[in-house]
Amino acid sequence: MQYWHFSEAAYPYLPDPETYESVRVTLPNGVIDPARAADLWDRYLREWQVADECGLNVMVNEHHSTATCMNSAAPVIAGALARLTTNARILILGNPVANRTDPVRIAEEMALLDLLSHGRLEVGFVRGVQYEVAATNSRPVRMSERMWEAVELITRAWSTHDGPFNWEGEFFHHRQVNIWPRPHQQPAPPVWVTAVNPASVPRIADHGYRVGTFLSGFDGTRAVFQAYRDHCAATGKPAPGDEMFGYAALVYTGRTDEEGFEGARKLLWYLHSNKVAKQFAYPPGYLPYHVRAVGLRGPLTSTPGSPASSPIPDVTAMSLAELIERGIVFAGSAATVAGQIERFYEHVGGFGHLLLMGQAGHLGHEDTIRGIANFAEGVAPLVDRVTGGLAVQSHVG
Repeated sequence: MQYWHFSEAAYPYLPDPETYESVRVTLPNGVIDPARAADLWDRYLREWQVADECGLNVMVNEHHSTATCMNSAAPVIAGALARLTTNARILILGNPVANRTDPVRIAEEMALLDLLSHGRLEVGFVRGVQYEVAATNSRPVRMSERMWEAVELITRAWSTHDGPFNWEGEFFHHRQVNIWPRPHQQPAPPVWVTAVNPASVPRIADHGYRVGTFLSGFDGTRAVFQAYRDHCAATGKPAPGDEMFGYAALVYTGRTDEEGFEGARKLLWYLHSNKVAKQFAYPPGYLPYHVRAVGLRGPLTSTPGSPASSPIPDVTAMSLAELIERGIVFAGSAATVAGQIERFYEHVGGFGHLLLMGQAGHLGHEDTIRGIANFAEGVAPLVDRVTGGLAVQSHVG
C-alpha cells in the first residue's frame, strides 16, 4: 500500500463562530495575520518534508476563500514540494477543473510540475465543491460534463507531440494547443478522479483512472470501489488491482491509544469548523433538486470538501469513537491503527492508497511530526503484511 501525508494547510486562529455566518466565501481575510500565516506555511512545508524523509508520499489539494485551506494554488505548493522532497510521489487531488476557465493552462502547469519533480507527479481532477461556485463565479449546472471535457482536453494536450491541434468543444474553445514543455512521465502522469457515489464511477473506470474517495466510511467506500470493479467486469475490462483505489481518512498515531485519541480529537477541528451558509452549500443546479430541497429544509450535514449530497451522515455530531467505528477516523497506538485499517481494507475489498489527513486545526507541529513518524515506523509495516497477502492478527483496540 502507498501512504500519502495530506494537510489542507488551515488557518485555525478564527474568531468565535457566533460572530460570522460562514467560514467559506464571506469570512473577511482581515482575520488573517499575514506573519502568522507565513509561519504556518513554513511548518506545513516542513511536515511534508518529514513525511518524505519517513518514506511516505505527499498529497496537496486546493480550495478558495476559506480558512480551512490556505492552499489556493495547489501547483505552487506542489512546485515547492518538487524541490523540497526527494523520493515522495506528489499527488494533487485535485485540480478543480470545472471551476477554471482554461484547461490548457492546467495541462501546462502539470507538465511543468512533472518535470520539476523528475516524474514524481500524480494528477487528480475534481468537479469542485459547491461552496466555491460563488467564489469563482462559475456555473453550478453541468459541472460534471464540464470537468470531463476539461480532462479530455488536458490529457490530449499531454499526449500530442506532432504539432498544434484545435479544440472546439461544448464548454471550451482553444486554438493551436501545443504545450511546452511536455510531461516527464510518458505517455502521461497517473490520473486520479474523485467520486462520492457509485453513479460517478463508470466513466472513471472506462478511462482506467484511479478513483479516490474522502471520509466516506465503510459502506460508502465499499459502494464506490465495488461499482468500479462491477463496471470493469460488465464491460470486459481486466479486474482492477488495489492500486486503482484510494481512501482519505483523518489519521493520528500515538505511542499509546490515549495519545493517538488525543491527537485525533484535535484533528476533528476540520469537521467542526465547517460552518457554511446554506446559499453556498446548496447553489441551484449543483445538486438534484430533490436533494437541494431536503438540504435547505434541514441542517447542513455534508463533510468539508464533499458535496452536500454525500452519503456521509452528520459527522459533526459524532463522537470520536463513532467516527472510528465508521472508518472516518483511524486513531490510537500503532497496533490499534493498523487493526482499524486492516478491518477497513477487508470490508471494502482492498485498496492501494491511504491518504492520511494527519494535520488539521490546532494539532501542533511537534505532534504532527510525531504522528507521521509513528505511522511510518509502527503502522505501515503491520498493514503491509496484510496488503502484501500475509495474514496477521487484528489489533483493533
